[in-house]
Amino acid sequence: MDFTIQDLLKQAQQLQEQVKKIQEELGRRTVSASSGGGMVSVTVTGRQELLSIKLDPVCVDGRDIPMLEDLILAAVNQGLKKSRELMAEEMKGLTGGLPLPFDIA
Repeated sequence: MDFTIQDLLKQAQQLQEQVKKIQEELGRRTVSASSGGGMVSVTVTGRQELLSIKLDPVCVDGRDIPMLEDLILAAVNQGLKKSRELMAEEMKGLTGGLPLPFDIA
């Protein structure tokens, strides 16, 4: 099977278009994560944009601000991890399982 430069360029352009479509789709998809038994919940897009933070009123106490900060940090990090997993799963189909770095910005 012989490939010409034009064939390779065409395949690269098609791959670039597919990556763009997947990135657009990831921007519309969301994942949710929580910490502290659900006291802090976050929603993150597949492009790793934080959409929302929900706090259970029971955890909002001026005396517990350090705990609340830790819960928010844990929930956001879990949401971002799920978002990266979602992106990797979507890209795996495109790359045939080959792990490639993609710009998600």
